[in-house]
Formats: sequence, structure tokens, C-alpha cells
Amino acid sequence: MIYGTGIDITDLARVKDVVARQPLFLNKVLTAGELQAYQRLSGQRAVEYIAGRWSAKESYSKAMGTGIGAAVGFQDVEILDNAAGQPIVVRHPFGGVAHVSISHTATLVMTQVILERGN
Repeated sequence: MIYGTGIDITDLARVKDVVARQPLFLNKVLTAGELQAYQRLSGQRAVEYIAGRWSAKESYSKAMGTGIGAAVGFQDVEILDNAAGQPIVVRHPFGGVAHVSISHTATLVMTQVILERGN
């Protein structure tokens, strides 16, 4: 049964600017595992990665119905890529399954998270 769904759209240039001005933003948003994956990337792909994780965590918090804050923080949700490159929510506070989708254009990232509870 679906518990909640959340979507988010984020401007890549805005995230790129924040990272350039505030390098600690990466440590705020990315878990250690995500940061390790990010550090293997460069250029546009690195921007897409950080923006995608930011947006997906925003979508997750919307699916929970809380927004980012005391109930769900950026470090509470970890999204890593499987061997095929598909993003998978590997750690999160919800007691069920979290499905995530991340899509990019040249200027935007759009994410959706669906939280599913067992019957």
C-alpha cells in the first residue's frame, strides 16, 4: 500500500552555485557513501549527482509528509547507485520500501519518491 509520494524539481545551476560558494554543503547533504561516489565524478555529471541527491531527499521528506527538518534530515536518507547505475534508497527512516526516480535535463533535475508499506 502506498504511504506517500513526493516530487521535486531543482535547477542545476542553483545547486552548482551553492556548492561553489559553500563547499560544506556537500557534507550536509551527502552521506559518507554518497560523498565517495560524488568524488569519482567531475563536471556536469558531478553537478547532476549532488543536485539529484538533494532533490531526491526533498522528495523523500515530502513523501513522509514532514519536509526536511527534525523528522527527516539529509543524513537520514542514503541513495546509492546499483551496478546498473539505478539509484536505490539503501537507508531511510520509513518502515517500508522507498522507490526513487531521478531524471535530468540540461538545466533541471526532477525526482520522485514513493513510500510503500507492506499489507
